[in-house]
Amino acid sequence: MIEGKRQKQVAAVLEKELNDIFQRMGLLMMDGGMVSISAVKITPDLFDARIYLSFFKVQDPVGALQKIQERNWEIKKELTARVRHQLRSMPQLSFFIDDTLDYVDKMEQLFKEIKKEDEKK
Repeated sequence: MIEGKRQKQVAAVLEKELNDIFQRMGLLMMDGGMVSISAVKITPDLFDARIYLSFFKVQDPVGALQKIQERNWEIKKELTARVRHQLRSMPQLSFFIDDTLDYVDKMEQLFKEIKKEDEKK
């Protein structure tokens, strides 16, 4: 489904503000690694926001995601205060692990293996 203009605008505002909030709360550095917001997707009714987090060199991404989810109320409270003049209602925030970097790495490894096999032939 194609994202509408308003969805993109709201997602951009939320992503910018969430980056500031994560930096202020110290959530960008966890377990010896970095956490970044890779994407924010909004439903067409603007009631749900899916925040995709990318974990770089984090020992336990699932545990780090759990820590962020535990602070969801605090994050949402801060976000609501920041965007209260731009949105009528605050979307429900859901955090997910963005595994696209892992997928890209896996695909690169597969291509390297195929290339090595072709060179042997």
